[in-house]
Amino acid sequence: MVREERLQIILDHVSKDNKVMLTELSEKLNVSEDTVRRDIKVLADQKLLTAVRGGAVAHSPIPHHYRAREKHDVASKKVIASKVLSFLKDGQVVIFDGGTSTLAVAESLPDDLRITVVTNSFPVANALEDHPTVEVIFAGGRLYKSSFTTIGHETINAFRNIRADLCIFGICSVHPTIGITTRDYEEAEIKKTMIEISKETIALSTLEKINKADSYYIGPVTELATIITDVSPDDEQLSTYREAGINIF
Repeated sequence: MVREERLQIILDHVSKDNKVMLTELSEKLNVSEDTVRRDIKVLADQKLLTAVRGGAVAHSPIPHHYRAREKHDVASKKVIASKVLSFLKDGQVVIFDGGTSTLAVAESLPDDLRITVVTNSFPVANALEDHPTVEVIFAGGRLYKSSFTTIGHETINAFRNIRADLCIFGICSVHPTIGITTRDYEEAEIKKTMIEISKETIALSTLEKINKADSYYIGPVTELATIITDVSPDDEQLSTYREAGINIF
């Protein structure tokens, strides 16, 4: 079997099962584990999957640009947003990141909720500009056009002046052993800071982002107090996170 055939088989397995193991592929392809490891590296270099110890896992299937993401799976984002509202109380300082799920939360805030939102997201700030009781602090910096957020040292420094009660952010991908990851290095640095300055972190995730991995590390899953999804908390794909002590809603 030539390499191109092996690479396609590996991609097919990742697409179907979200992961592949070296030992299984070695047997299926009738080649050594070292050969499979080299094949996985080729695919990882092409950003088609993420190499991990013992195999590989799938990237998040979510579109990268904000304009594509805002039209993606809108119904699931509304389900997630409705679950978030029970965590919000008057007087809180809450960080909202630039995710489209987070925007859905901002758009659904009750008119009488009195919180302070700290964000680097232009869409979130715009959604809240006419809210009668929510104060908004915008963390300025360099515009990252793919997500309509600010990034860079100025943004990080602005967040470091905050001590938030909650951090609410939409994750790109999460895996029980690889952790929380994203596709962009500077976004990863911003999200790390958001977590560091918050008493509690709530991650918003549709099921298609679960057990996936991307290139840039944000932190271990144990940084998350809660994961809010669009499915039942008892879903089998979430069992590893429950076992890690994370609340699932």
